[in-house]
Amino acid sequence: MTSTNPLIPAGYDIVWTALAIAVVVLAVVALVSLARSAKRLSAPQALIWVLIVLLVPVLGSIAWLAVGRRSTRPVRR
Repeated sequence: MTSTNPLIPAGYDIVWTALAIAVVVLAVVALVSLARSAKRLSAPQALIWVLIVLLVPVLGSIAWLAVGRRSTRPVRR
């Protein structure tokens, strides 16, 4: 009979924790990028992107980082 130490997490616990942290970090990076680009977006566009990133964190964040921020045009002064 092998006994395991309950204080040492199993391999799958480490993998799921790392995956959850990666999803949260990706969403935070997307939201920070979105906040920096908010001046170039209308209020409804910004709200829609925030909802997409929050409700569908992985795909929404990737969509914003890949497509959304490139579709906003810089303001010329």
